[in-house]
Amino acid sequence: MSTKNHIQTLENESIFIMREVAAQFDKPVLLFSGGKDSITLAHLAKKAFYPAKIPFTFMHIDTGHNFQETIDFRDELIAELGVDLIVRYVQDSIDQNKVKEETGKYASRNSLQTVTLLDAIEEFGFDACLGGARRDEEKSRAKERIFSVRDDFGQWDAKKQRPELFQILNGKINFGENVRAFPISNWTEEDVWTYILQENLKLPSIYFAHQRKLVKRDGSFLAYSDYLNIVDTDEIVEDVVRFRTVGDMTCTAALISDADTVEKVLNENKASKHSERGARIDDQRSESALEQRKKGGYF
Repeated sequence: MSTKNHIQTLENESIFIMREVAAQFDKPVLLFSGGKDSITLAHLAKKAFYPAKIPFTFMHIDTGHNFQETIDFRDELIAELGVDLIVRYVQDSIDQNKVKEETGKYASRNSLQTVTLLDAIEEFGFDACLGGARRDEEKSRAKERIFSVRDDFGQWDAKKQRPELFQILNGKINFGENVRAFPISNWTEEDVWTYILQENLKLPSIYFAHQRKLVKRDGSFLAYSDYLNIVDTDEIVEDVVRFRTVGDMTCTAALISDADTVEKVLNENKASKHSERGARIDDQRSESALEQRKKGGYF
């Protein structure tokens, strides 16, 4: 199958999934971070329901430690799409003593998002959350179905996943449960970038090579910011970098790179021996770090 036909097949599947979510659920929401995967998701939603308005509210769980470039891009795209955006803040969960701010060298708010997300789902009564997770990202992601059921505590159990044969998606849930729906589950990182190139999608500037002040820590480069707890062993440097994935600034490592176009990024990613989530330092806390957070309600 040619690359063009492959991407078209993936797009068709994703549009089908989005329409199934709209048909099977009463109050779905699209989780939007301003990263490349959620941007791809937003574009697919626009295509799926054109010329009608996208029938999903968008929601961002803001750690307060995001890249400003991503937040600016988020607001511009939301205005362009003409959709409603809900923002809920991890800082509010901290202020309400629902979560405790991490301390120390590796402190991050990335895992704290879970409580804020679950509270927002309950606040608005969302029964389905669309997200840009992909099975190739990390081994625990590969255990997910396209419709991933969460219990009334927001928890995920890999052993209770439903079969999805012949593209039959079962959205039936009990009171209090909700579903996480993954329209680009079968895409790879290369597929996403190929689609971005094909559709000429705009992205936040941090995805492309730029000069930046950095903190060199344990062999990784983190964006310098007031959010980092700088320690004596850290080294402050400047270099030309890009970010392969976008998360909390305190745990998203930069990649030394001169790739300043989509084509160059695509070629560089193809040659890489590391997965994109290898740049997420919080995923390296243990071999099952992401899976443990997912079991607790993390996306």
